[in-house]
Order: sequence, then structure tokens, then C-alpha cells
Amino acid sequence: MSETRSSEAPTSTAMSGAGAVRDAFERLAHDTSARPLLVGLDFDGTLAPLQDDPALSRILPAGVEPLRTLVATPGVALALVSGRALHELHELAEVPVGTYLIGSHGAERARVTRHGLDRDVVQLSDEQADRLAELGARASQVARGRDGVWVETKPTAVVVHTRLAERDDARGAESEALALGDELGSGVLHGKDVVEISVLHASKGEALRALRDELGARVVVYAGDDVTDEHAFAVLTEHDVAVKVGDGETSARLRAADPDELVAALAALAEALTA
Repeated sequence: MSETRSSEAPTSTAMSGAGAVRDAFERLAHDTSARPLLVGLDFDGTLAPLQDDPALSRILPAGVEPLRTLVATPGVALALVSGRALHELHELAEVPVGTYLIGSHGAERARVTRHGLDRDVVQLSDEQADRLAELGARASQVARGRDGVWVETKPTAVVVHTRLAERDDARGAESEALALGDELGSGVLHGKDVVEISVLHASKGEALRALRDELGARVVVYAGDDVTDEHAFAVLTEHDVAVKVGDGETSARLRAADPDELVAALAALAEALTA
């Protein structure tokens, strides 16, 4: 039986506006006790505007240089935490050498090097591999006959995408995918227009906490736009900084309106770190 993740997020009155996020980032930059600092960022909808075709997603040009500055700053680590498969995240994200990449909602991890990715190896048992193959076949049946519904296969999961589908087709596909996850998955994540069924238990929150412990980070900044990012917000402490990007209920205390606003705040953080 899988563990189903609800698409409903906790309610909060997040403080909105680029000014509030920028001020929080600049305070961190000037606080030398907040080192080591880990900056964790979702990709789609956070650094890159959402696209109907996920292959067209690219980081906003204004975000490239701030990320380079973060990685180059002593005592600061950068991680991209995404639902995308690791190889795809690496191809699209344009991040500098030294960046940690967490893909498939925490099931995959690597660090960017000059020679490519230094990956943590993901190994499936024979039983898990068989379930993944069956998930792929059954998910294809969910998508069959529904325009705009398509299936993505990852190393540890199968994803049913509904962003391009009509409302009734999307609702029906997501309902069937959730039922399939209950039958065959170890974890189910229901995000914006996606249902991801994994044969391994993983979450952005668990992956972020593990990286924090590994790096000994005293403070963590995390920004994300999707309901799956609430799992990352949930592991942060009162001394950390959580930023919800876009609309929607959230447990984060700060909110940026869109990727442009978030990237502008990251630029202010990078500038303050180098001042």
C-alpha cells in the first residue's frame, strides 16, 4: 500500500512581496553566524517559468549569475531540488559546477562537476524493478484515449502528466493514477497537473534534511512553488527561510509572486554576500 501525499497544503498568511524576501535574504547575507548556509531551490515555477511543454523550461537569464555567485561564496552551498529526473534537470538548469542536484523528489542525487555528474547510485531490487515495469504499462493504459495526458518514466517512478488535457480527462486520469499508486506504489505525489508514483519512498523534505545534515548547514533557505515543496518547508526550523513562489496555500512565511521576483531576491542575496 502506498503512502499518498495530499495535494492540499497547509494554510498560512505568508508575507508577500519582493521586498520582504529580499530583506530576509540580505539579513542572512550579513549574519556570519548563518554559516554554513544551504540555499535550496525548486526549478520549474521557481527559477524557470512554467511551460506547457516541460522540455522548453529554462532558468531565467537573470538567475544564472546569482547562482554562480552563491556557489563561489565560501560557506554557502547551492542545491536544486526538483521532481524532474536527474539527467533532465542537469540538461535544463544551467547551474554551475559544485551545485547539488536532487531529482525525482529526492530519489536521485548528484553533484555537478567539470566532467558531468557525480551521482549517488540508485539501486532497485528485483521486486521494485518489476513493479516499475508494471507501473509503466498500467500508466500507459490510463493515458490511452485521453488527449493531453502523457506518461514519463523515471529511474524510480512513473509520472502521469495532465497539464495539456481537458479538465474532465485530467480529473479522470489523476483519479486512476492515484488508485494505481495505492495498488503498486511505495509513494504517491500529487502535484500541479501531475501524479508521480514511485517504487521507492522519497520526498523533497527528507532529501533536503539529509543534505543539511551532511553539510552541517546552520541555516537553510528553500524556495518552491508546488504542493510537493511543502514537504521541504515542513523540515525547516524557525531560523530557516521558506519562500512560496506564486499563489496557493502554504506553510512558508514568505511569498514571491513569480520566478522573476524570486530571481531578483536571489540577485540581492548574491550581491550582499559579495559586498
